[in-house]
Amino acid sequence: MNFPSRETVERVRGEYPAGTLVELVKMDDPQAPPVGTIGEVLAVDDTASLIMRWRNGSGLNVVYGEDLVRKL
Repeated sequence: MNFPSRETVERVRGEYPAGTLVELVKMDDPQAPPVGTIGEVLAVDDTASLIMRWRNGSGLNVVYGEDLVRKL
């Protein structure tokens, strides 16, 4: 896995501060919430992945460069 640069991590943190609501567009994981699920960003980790609390109870993170969400 290629890790994003520090600049990329900081950019993502600026775009998705804690409390940002997002809608899931794509996540290739058998445990993924359904497309369209709304979630709240809790934080952004050092790999630029979004640490999430999904409204369906899932806590699966949004992996930078793999998964896709839309800001609400």
